[in-house]
Amino acid sequence: MSETEDLSKRHIRSFVLRAGRVSVAQQRAIDTLQPRYGIPYVARPLDLAQAFGRTAPIILEIGFGMGDSTAVIAAAHPEIDYLALEVHTPGVGNLLKLIDSENLKNVRIMQHDAVEVLRDMIADGTLDGVHIFFPDPWHKARHNKRRLIQAPFIAKLVQKLKPGGYIHVATDWQDYAVQVLAVLSEETLLENTAADYAPRPDYRPLTKFEQRGLRLGHGVWDLVFRRKKDL
Repeated sequence: MSETEDLSKRHIRSFVLRAGRVSVAQQRAIDTLQPRYGIPYVARPLDLAQAFGRTAPIILEIGFGMGDSTAVIAAAHPEIDYLALEVHTPGVGNLLKLIDSENLKNVRIMQHDAVEVLRDMIADGTLDGVHIFFPDPWHKARHNKRRLIQAPFIAKLVQKLKPGGYIHVATDWQDYAVQVLAVLSEETLLENTAADYAPRPDYRPLTKFEQRGLRLGHGVWDLVFRRKKDL
């Protein structure tokens, strides 16, 4: 079986688990809210309608960081459900806090490797979109193989999209943007929504880090590709 047909259980991980400090408030949110808004990893297909308590468009977010953008987007679009993935505990705790303080009903969290979640839990043709905002650039050349956006991963991800569903990647590393553009462009089931890089969609808020970078003249590249409807 080729790696485009199956993501091996021994895949190269695109992240390193760091022992980040978890605040008292974040830990309290994990203890009290994760049972309600968290979805445990199990190696069987996830019933998304059951997980959210309704049938609605589903956006998968891979690597939400501290969850601030996730919460803003979810609050602005209550008609859409967001399945948010992150491996680092402080970010999970922070997003759970935001879910509670903003009374968000349309966010569920999984604290697990996205590759394994895709492989084992997300059925084909079920996602309306995927957000991958500022993935780890692994900027040293010898570490580039750890980057999340690689052809086998995208081939698997595309299978999870409905026809017309989109993949939106944003990065502030130009060489990673070039790689992402090449990988997405080479996937025959995808089509670019722009000539190359897309304007930042209104739904993606500017982060404080991004605003600071833009003031310093740093670039940010958004790429939005859609799964072709006529297959």
